[in-house]
Amino acid sequence: MTQQTIPPDDAGAGTAPPAPADPKPPAPQPSRRGFLRDGGMLGLSSLMGTATLMAASDDAQAAIEWGEHFQKNYRLMTPEEKAQARTRLERRYSEEYGKKVSVDTTEAQPGVLMGYALNIRKCIGCRRCVHACVAENNQSRGARPGERIEWIQVLRMERGHFSKDKVNQGGYPEGLGIQVGGNAYTPAGTVLEGEYRYEPKAVPEADATYMPIACMQCEKPPCVKVCPVRTTYREADGPVVIDYNWCIGCRMCMGACPYWARRLNVTTPVLPKEAMNPVTHYLGNRPRMRGVVEKCHWCLQRTRHGRYPACVEVCPVGARKFGNLLDPESEVSQVLARKNVFRLKAELNTFPKFFYFYD
Repeated sequence: MTQQTIPPDDAGAGTAPPAPADPKPPAPQPSRRGFLRDGGMLGLSSLMGTATLMAASDDAQAAIEWGEHFQKNYRLMTPEEKAQARTRLERRYSEEYGKKVSVDTTEAQPGVLMGYALNIRKCIGCRRCVHACVAENNQSRGARPGERIEWIQVLRMERGHFSKDKVNQGGYPEGLGIQVGGNAYTPAGTVLEGEYRYEPKAVPEADATYMPIACMQCEKPPCVKVCPVRTTYREADGPVVIDYNWCIGCRMCMGACPYWARRLNVTTPVLPKEAMNPVTHYLGNRPRMRGVVEKCHWCLQRTRHGRYPACVEVCPVGARKFGNLLDPESEVSQVLARKNVFRLKAELNTFPKFFYFYD
């Protein structure tokens, strides 16, 4: 609040008394701004002092948690701060899960733009990609609602056809088949409406087509635009990532994503110690907390070291392809050059780097 000078009284209202021979400086008047500034500095000093005491205490777990609480957004950290964050997490995860856990911080490599292609004609709906992704990326495995998280959804879509027997059904009145055709209530061809919790006895099923969906790693990601704390962003080599320590769980990114690719940890994730994958990446598959959003990141702990994502590696029919879009000889570049390719919901101008193709 800007302080303003009070104008002198009007003439005739009286003469001001003479100033004393040895005037004292006027006492400072309290102001709202000064009060808030002093209170804020006191609060910050108290917090920093508490953090220092905790860091010097014998409680290593408390010291690590305080260090995480005060760290910067990962993309704004210096290399030294990233190294400190990595050390804190490795120590905490190793103690928590009873095994040596590594937290990789490998950066995006120059000249690399990751891309993915999936042959929907080959997919048999076995969902091995789903299970491999859960195991590789330390996703929650609880049985209760909200405790089970899967980044990949395999939609089972029913096949159908136009039937001559139904031509005269469904009309108003019944039998005319004029206003509403009799084939309106059954699938024709294959439609993008289906179930992803199916449990078939054997796959592929004769009357079904399968379409896996995961994060499209958009070149123009709408989820990044709406994040109020800038905790999700696009990496230079393509994947859209999340700094879990800064996520506030507002779910705005989930609402903005048109591909149903993000999941919220409504409860504390259920991750058994014996099942925890100890090879992790800071922006990838390291264990998450309650109240944060997570998603596919194309297995950064693998792909930044020249390996395939887990879902590509496990596919029994070779329907999934992965590679560098900037390399014309890569598998995914060869697919784009030679196959019939399309992007899901291309009209939204999100420019996915996940492509579907068929022979």
